[in-house]
Amino acid sequence: MLRVSTRGEYGVRLMVDLARHYGGTPRSLSEIGQSEGLELKVQYLEQLVRALREQGLVESTRGAHGGYRLARPPQEMRMSEILRALEGPIAPMICATEGEMEIICDRLDGCSTKFLWARVRDAVTATLDAMTLADVVRANEAEQAGRAPNGPRLISLSPRLPRGTALDTAGH
Repeated sequence: MLRVSTRGEYGVRLMVDLARHYGGTPRSLSEIGQSEGLELKVQYLEQLVRALREQGLVESTRGAHGGYRLARPPQEMRMSEILRALEGPIAPMICATEGEMEIICDRLDGCSTKFLWARVRDAVTATLDAMTLADVVRANEAEQAGRAPNGPRLISLSPRLPRGTALDTAGH
């Protein structure tokens, strides 16, 4: 299963909050945590914002009215650079890691599936490169307003089982 970690999820949520408030006063991590339902995760958000600051995506202001803000406009930030800052290189498998590989699979030369994993990596990368932080905010606002955002809809890939079957846990 190809998944983004909690680090990536919370970091993107933090960035979306900052994008929503772009141009306003700096946001404290407790404000962001409250807005995103992460009130109990403020210490974790500190770690994430540090990584985002190191990559030049977020700026901080000290003082009583200090906090964090985006270093650039949200329409200039690609989701790929945000996720790389949080998660590292995009790599569905070690043999399909972006850039120079420090650890290489011992089967790389004779691997029958490396083409597949490279294609998965390229598809994920292309999607993230094509989407800006502003696009994510717009889609979220459209969804909140009851309008269908432009682009793909989220669907469940889990099969629905009839009630009463052995694997149906919802119907007990």
